[in-house]
Amino acid sequence: QLQLVESGGALVQPGGSLRLSCAASGFTLDDYSIAWFRQDPGKGREGVACMTRPDPETFYADSVRGRFTISENSANNTMYLQMNSLKREDTGLYYCAARRDGLCRWYGEYDHWGQGAQVTVSS
Repeated sequence: QLQLVESGGALVQPGGSLRLSCAASGFTLDDYSIAWFRQDPGKGREGVACMTRPDPETFYADSVRGRFTISENSANNTMYLQMNSLKREDTGLYYCAARRDGLCRWYGEYDHWGQGAQVTVSS
C-alpha cells in the first residue's frame, strides 16, 4: 500500500517548538516533491512548505518563513517539518503530501497525502 503516515502533533505553548514526521511506505520519497499543508476552520487550506526534486529547492509561505524548515531523511524514507517560535495562528491540522513529478504546487495537487496531525498552540 502506498501511504504517508504522520506523527508528532501536539499541544505546545506559544514560542515553543515541535517537529512533525511523515513516513512513506510503498514508494521512495526521494523521487517525489514533498510538501506540508495546514487547514483550520475559517482559514481554509494553506500551503506551508515544499521541496522540489530531483534538485531540491525549498519554498515557504510568508507566514512561516524563517520559523519552519522542511527536510527529508532518505535513510528512513521520512519527511519532517520543524516548527520553531510557534504562534497561536499556527494552530491547525497539518498534512504531508508527495507529488510524482517533483514540482511544488500550492493548491493541493499531490498524489499522496498523510492522514493529518493536529497542532495546537495555546498557553
